[in-house]
Amino acid sequence: MIKPSLPDNEEQRLQALQRYQILDTAKERSFEDLVTIATALCGTRMGAVTLVDRDRQWFKARQALDATETSRDISFCGHAILQPDQVMVVEDARQDPRFFDNPVVVDDPHIRFYAGAPLLSFDGLPLGTLCVFDANPGHLRPDQAQALAALSRQVSLVMELRRYAFEIQQHMRDRAWYEQRLSEYNALLEQQNADLAEQSRTDPLTGLPNRRAMSLALEAAVTDADGQPRQTAVALLDIDHFKNVNDLYGHATGDHVLAELARLLRAHFAGQGLAARYGGEEFVVLMPDTPLGTAELQCDFLRMAVADLPLGIPLTISIGVAAHRHGDGVDPTLARAAAALYRAKHEGRNRVVRAD
Repeated sequence: MIKPSLPDNEEQRLQALQRYQILDTAKERSFEDLVTIATALCGTRMGAVTLVDRDRQWFKARQALDATETSRDISFCGHAILQPDQVMVVEDARQDPRFFDNPVVVDDPHIRFYAGAPLLSFDGLPLGTLCVFDANPGHLRPDQAQALAALSRQVSLVMELRRYAFEIQQHMRDRAWYEQRLSEYNALLEQQNADLAEQSRTDPLTGLPNRRAMSLALEAAVTDADGQPRQTAVALLDIDHFKNVNDLYGHATGDHVLAELARLLRAHFAGQGLAARYGGEEFVVLMPDTPLGTAELQCDFLRMAVADLPLGIPLTISIGVAAHRHGDGVDPTLARAAAALYRAKHEGRNRVVRAD
């Protein structure tokens, strides 16, 4: 095991950490929520907000982890803060000379995969990390690494907001100072809420809205401003034999295919619909004020355009399209589109089938 070395600015770093008055404080929902989002994005069971003190790392928030702190000597995060501008990824700790005999690798919680994005103070000093880890080896896609780094900036923002709150309480007698700090606090809070709202509704790989955002959009699109029903069609599409793309050409090519299909969807339905990533290799398209026959024709044009994408590999899609029925909720409409998609797959793929 290789113990983490100390940063050149260690004393400045520790002084900055103390200014936040956060060590050994109680759990706070804002930190716990960010750990939950990070583990979901990266597909790991465990995660934490860690703060690296002089001789220990302390967990401000944690998921699927019993310990509240560990020795700094055995911490992965002690290594991660040495490169504050990078996300540190360890795909298999048993194969890494720094960690192969580390107690948290050999014994509980048996860490094999780790990714940590440093938490930086307002003046750029590394205080700890937002990290995710798992008992199985793994890897982090570039878009996941970017998302983890973005979330680590949100943790730093929450810490700044928390520090501002304490300062405001200490200076409430000075009205002018209080009003200035309150304005800064509100600006930071609005920035955090806007960033989190965007992340919760956007797929990080394709940049399209995610499944949750599409459900909200469908609920809003089925009626007009006066509450009258609108003619709305929904299409669910799936890349045929996508597993073969990953197996034969690699996951990087698979990610490129998903991103290119998303770009085509965005262009194909610009101004007349909304495309979203439904999950995996499935996408969903919302077409307001569109009769079912017209929607079926648009989907067939899309199917032909996908086959002509200059990807260097053969690619086809299957599509199920359904008309929203007045009185139905979102789920029944998507279920009928999914049933039509299943029929398209069953009938040979590379085709559009509309729901009964």
